[in-house]
Amino acid sequence: MIIYQKKVTLAPDFSPMSVRGLLNHWLVPQKMQHFLRINQDILVNGHYLAFNRHVEAGDQITMNFSEVSVKVQDYELDERQSFSVLYEDDDLLVVNKPAGIKTHPNGPGENFTLMNQVAAYLAKQDKKAYMVHRIDQATSGVLLIGKTPIVIGILNRQLSQKTMSRQYIAIANDPEQTLLEHATINLPIGVDPDNKRKRTIDYITGLSAVTHYQLLHRKGPAATLAVNLETGRTHQIRLHLAADGHPILGDPLYFPTDSTQRLLLHGQTLRYTEPFTDEQRTVTAPIPDIFNQYVD
Repeated sequence: MIIYQKKVTLAPDFSPMSVRGLLNHWLVPQKMQHFLRINQDILVNGHYLAFNRHVEAGDQITMNFSEVSVKVQDYELDERQSFSVLYEDDDLLVVNKPAGIKTHPNGPGENFTLMNQVAAYLAKQDKKAYMVHRIDQATSGVLLIGKTPIVIGILNRQLSQKTMSRQYIAIANDPEQTLLEHATINLPIGVDPDNKRKRTIDYITGLSAVTHYQLLHRKGPAATLAVNLETGRTHQIRLHLAADGHPILGDPLYFPTDSTQRLLLHGQTLRYTEPFTDEQRTVTAPIPDIFNQYVD
């Protein structure tokens, strides 16, 4: 059995709360809290405290996680490193994924994906790679990866509660300059029955999907947009903008008549809370050079 230990010293301005309140505040999943309690694996200044007892500023919290229900995928190691590291600590790795590489393998034995490369990078630290979210193969940008399973449930709850946010930059086709200064696209998304690689607007069985955009620049027929997701459906930004009449330049699926050399969609910014803290972190991936020709 592997035991993952986490030690945290509460900040000087920490407001007292119960042990249970602290774990809920950190978004620690209930199942993990259950085992911390019944195994008495959470210590405050070296001693177990009942969950209704209070912790205060300066207290040292030691947690030993022995029951972590996170699926472990053993990726084949790919020693190439097409990504760049944007931020790294003991628990997390944030990378800039290049366009043209898949985020993860779709089946056992598949190699040549970003997660295969990240797995090789982390193996040198005796760590494994745990996927938190994904971006399309044709999309570049910021990607968050866990280095220990104890943070995955917390990060998943940040995603579901929308306290984690991602902003994208997209270059959309707008020859008639009809894009609004800002707008919300709320259209349900389902699998295209005629092409499993694509998605389609599906009012019958589709999943809800909400995309917000703001117009940043116009240059000729191209419009640069800042795009924020409220949901994270496959191809959401690509399909929503295409359905709105403004497909992204270089999109081989939703704008196949365009000859731009790559999909002009880039995950620029990721904002999240560092697990087991109140620290807000913003990580930004540099805009690829190809985007610059669309800005005056």
